[in-house]
Amino acid sequence: MEEKLIGSKTVEQWEKEIPILADAAALRETFWINPHYKKGKAELSLCGVSPADMDDASARLTRFAPFIARAFPETEKNKGIIESPLQEIPAMLDFLKKDRGVQIRGRLLLKCDNLLPISGSIKARGGIYEVLAHAEKLALERGMLKESDSYDVLLENSFHNFFRTRELAVGSTGNLGLSIGIMGARLGFKTTVHMSADARQWKKDLLRSKGVTVVEYDADYSKAVEEGRKLAGPGCHFVDDENSKTLFLGYSVAALRLKTQLEALRIPVDAEHPLFVYLPCGVGGGPGGVSYGIKRVFGSAAHCFFAEPTHAPCMLLGLVTGLQDKVCVGDFGIDNKTCADGLAVGRPSSFVGGVMDTLLSGEVTVSDEQLYYLVHELADRENLWLEPSATAGFMGPPGLYGSEAGKAWLGEQFGGAAGTGNATHLVWATGGSMVPAAEMRKYYEMGKGA
Repeated sequence: MEEKLIGSKTVEQWEKEIPILADAAALRETFWINPHYKKGKAELSLCGVSPADMDDASARLTRFAPFIARAFPETEKNKGIIESPLQEIPAMLDFLKKDRGVQIRGRLLLKCDNLLPISGSIKARGGIYEVLAHAEKLALERGMLKESDSYDVLLENSFHNFFRTRELAVGSTGNLGLSIGIMGARLGFKTTVHMSADARQWKKDLLRSKGVTVVEYDADYSKAVEEGRKLAGPGCHFVDDENSKTLFLGYSVAALRLKTQLEALRIPVDAEHPLFVYLPCGVGGGPGGVSYGIKRVFGSAAHCFFAEPTHAPCMLLGLVTGLQDKVCVGDFGIDNKTCADGLAVGRPSSFVGGVMDTLLSGEVTVSDEQLYYLVHELADRENLWLEPSATAGFMGPPGLYGSEAGKAWLGEQFGGAAGTGNATHLVWATGGSMVPAAEMRKYYEMGKGA
């Protein structure tokens, strides 16, 4: 029987030509530097979204702040702005140096999106933003709302009754479903979340408690999205995690807030003080949007790296082969079964892959055992509790400073690892605060024995 082709090559040909693909297929942890990366900002205008779109998204979130502050009391102290803390984690930096035997230069910070209000993960940025943008569009078109209004008017019954006649749907492994479902239901939308087999039961239960319809699939993320898209009627707004520019822009606004936070901590970002950002990646929308924003704000002084499970490195495969969504992890015999449920995606977003092709500096892959281990160590050393998928970025700095590919790149970019003593390393913690205590304890105990 003729061997299956991936693009124009067999698996054997791909692995022979690009050894990192053989490592990925063997589930080995890897560190990859993107050969297509370009330093300039010109690439930002070539992807169908623009810096002006990003500013528009930021302004829209500001307009909605009065509504958010009243609808979700936990956001009142921040006046309805959904944002997370930024904190330095020196004990974790010491641990990574000793545990991996690598001299990581610079300081280590954590962007605590695990503490984002309303839905407790990075999806509270893009997911909630897309629901708000859709609600605003409908209300403006209906003549019920003006941009000059105080948006807490959306809490009135007339708006709730109007949105009850409209439908929202999304396919999700869990966290995006939470953000869409919680905000959609609060506004009054009839909301359906199509959830893959990887989704945690507590997330399904929480959504149902909010009045959201949850449809379960005994299949992976791609199937949940495919079926959700198929079942969405003509009057239903389907939130397409694989292709949505609206989601992408919601995530990108994080970079504007990050700039303010770094300035408050008096941490410079420039050619002499580079910023390295490590983002867990599933289908790519969240990390892609954040990376786009970071490159827009900081330019060539910032470098973004994605982190994926060894069992689901879909974006790595898409970027390395150049095939984007025309390749899936199953093509290389990878099972897409991982404890990192939010990252359990077999096929990457072609939209995000196209954007990241020249903006992303590299990737790291992480085993499930290591993810659990990091949950345990972070809790013990910094009293910070993340779900396993949210710890993936911690393997970025050891990969950068400990791998041959990383050290060679540092030499080219900065004259060697010794030249980056002023670097800031920022791990993006994507979720964890809403995980039930008993389940979080299981993650912790799994890490103790790793």
